[in-house]
Amino acid sequence: MAKSHLIRSIQDLSGRLASDFEVRIEPTEALLCPPTYFDVIDVKNPHMKGNIGRVNSERAERQWQQVREAIVKTKTMIRILEPEEGLEDMVFTANPTLPGLGKNGEKICLLSNMTHPSRKKEVGAHEKWFAKRGYKIARLSKAQWRFEGQGDALWHPKRRLIWGGYGFRTVPEAYEEIGTLFSCPVVLLHLKLESLYHLDTCFSPLSETDALFYPKAFDENGVELIRALYPRAMEVPEEEAIGGFACNPLVIGKNVLIQKGNRKTNAVLEKLGYEPIELDTSEYMKSGGSVFCMKMMVYS
Repeated sequence: MAKSHLIRSIQDLSGRLASDFEVRIEPTEALLCPPTYFDVIDVKNPHMKGNIGRVNSERAERQWQQVREAIVKTKTMIRILEPEEGLEDMVFTANPTLPGLGKNGEKICLLSNMTHPSRKKEVGAHEKWFAKRGYKIARLSKAQWRFEGQGDALWHPKRRLIWGGYGFRTVPEAYEEIGTLFSCPVVLLHLKLESLYHLDTCFSPLSETDALFYPKAFDENGVELIRALYPRAMEVPEEEAIGGFACNPLVIGKNVLIQKGNRKTNAVLEKLGYEPIELDTSEYMKSGGSVFCMKMMVYS
């Protein structure tokens, strides 16, 4: 029987630190999709309740441009995925795929099995984009295994290690195949709060040693796993985790592009040596996402 790639408990870690896992090459470009058709037309998560038809399109466009400009200032190359009419959530490029490198350095794009029908249609556009750029396109063997890309599967910075969230949009069974595809371990984290339905809403790997997380989003085992691999796992207060999407920033080096107003989290970041760059993503928060959701880091 093949050895499992899954890490379910502290015992599975066998005392290993994050630095014990293989080195990974980081992607250097950001894939964004303009919010041409962005809107809230139904309720897919608790943040969308009461926000149907309440997106200010002009403000959303300004906010997206500010996110784009902030990424450019970090000297990161921007790639654009053309929006398609009728795909109102396509601006959230973090969800329809999980890109990475295989053991031999081959560029791989794993396609998501999205939960909601309207979001399933986004996957084809992403598949075409990645295929044109030389990625090997991969799919899970079972279409019924729900999986939502980097909404739930987060690479540990600079390490061949994936953090795999499950409970609302992704099923745990998918991660054995994901670990096999990318030839790396997967740490399983069970999500407990419906308002923090994706892993990227309650956990943010900042570096090999630093992370932000909201402990109440996980069971006790998950909290132990995060603390075991992150010597500096910093807790985010509830009002900033849920109300301010403080665990959904984009981290590029020491730059942390984060929703504005998260005063306590920003103080922690500064103490750790990071530079918070505050942005207004309030129109996107109506749909349940912020900066991290609005991009996908890709390989050139």
